Amino acid sequence: MTRLHSRSVARLEGRVAVPGDKSISHRALMLAALATGESRIAGLLESEDVMATAAALRAMGVEIEKRGEDAWRVHGVGVGGLASPADVIDCGNSGTTARLLMGLLASQPLHAVLSGDASLRRRPMGRVMRPLAEFGAVFEARDGEYLPLLVRGTAAPLAVDYRLPVASAQVKSAILLAALNTPGTTMVREPVPARDHSERMLAAAGAAIDVATEDGERLIRVSGERELAPLDLGVPGDISSAAFPIVAALLAPAGHVRIVDVGVNPTRTGLLDALAAMGAEIVVSNRREAGGEPVADLEIAGGQALHGTDFDPALAPRMIDEYPVLFVAAACAEGASRFSGLSELRVKESDRIATMAAGLAAAGVRVEEQADGLVIEGCGGPVPGGARVATRLDHRIAMAFLVLGLCAREPVAIDDARPIATSFPGFVALMNRLGARIAAH
Repeated sequence: MTRLHSRSVARLEGRVAVPGDKSISHRALMLAALATGESRIAGLLESEDVMATAAALRAMGVEIEKRGEDAWRVHGVGVGGLASPADVIDCGNSGTTARLLMGLLASQPLHAVLSGDASLRRRPMGRVMRPLAEFGAVFEARDGEYLPLLVRGTAAPLAVDYRLPVASAQVKSAILLAALNTPGTTMVREPVPARDHSERMLAAAGAAIDVATEDGERLIRVSGERELAPLDLGVPGDISSAAFPIVAALLAPAGHVRIVDVGVNPTRTGLLDALAAMGAEIVVSNRREAGGEPVADLEIAGGQALHGTDFDPALAPRMIDEYPVLFVAAACAEGASRFSGLSELRVKESDRIATMAAGLAAAGVRVEEQADGLVIEGCGGPVPGGARVATRLDHRIAMAFLVLGLCAREPVAIDDARPIATSFPGFVALMNRLGARIAAH
């Protein structure tokens, strides 16, 4: 267990690049594994979560190796070419690994057991199992819902037509991955758009994919049993990781931070809109496209006065992972902020609503926990601080409270920094390079 604390700072200054996008990194490895030939991936996020995906694919016969400083090579086995693993697949803390692997396995005649750490074993899998069962796959889960979970893929998958009951990029992606080895055309109906990295990457790999909008719904069609071309991909910086230095820079009394090469896919930029609603000015510059994804640099000046607001629940699909650090911004803003429609946060790596509420209250912030959100009474500047926060094995909770400590009158400590490596290796070093004061407690 690694205990850290953070102390207030007068300014943050510098130019940094955050690690590669976690969502894109997972998907790049999986699609490269199904391609015919060798794929090259630069900028892959080398976090514990993504390495869990790499290890799982290796266990199913895929050759994955790092060459040089920043180049990964994946020797694809072709659609339908995966082999049954000889042992239990450990997904670690990664819900993306578990849920997307279920899709990969569902339409192939394979047997596999998926498990993970204590946090992942508490996360529900039923919403992924239900649509994948329509392909013909069989699942046996602990208590019908949780890992460890046995997947029995089918040798004769059937194309499905599935309407997502709630926005979920993981459920959508699992269905699209299963469709790749399924005869006929599978359709996903998406009433509320979720992040579209899978669709972009499938198109880049030559999959038979079509995306349209009808009667307000987004329709994604994939015709299966088509060979995928190898990828040559550069992974942009993860905006979910950039969220932490963005908010820290806004809350610092002075300074200027530039974060370069950040993915600004419009399905992922809800945080920028939310902060703008609070009065923040974030300059988006050097817009370009890399590997089918929009990329830009973000510039943030310190000393900005934020105000509370009522946040539109419709933002959630575009920023669900950024809410913990947005709660921190709300704690330092002037006036009340109201968040609703966030029941999804109850089933993340931790119950992020309850965990954030408890930590903010311990730091002297007035907060009211509700069934699907929070009401946070901002302090109009630095929070009292002095809290020791239980992070519940949640990487985003840990980083959010370290950001809070940078704008608190007394230090804020977290009980365990190890989970940070699941998504943002090098977080502490990057923040301290900008001028943060984060150290062992």
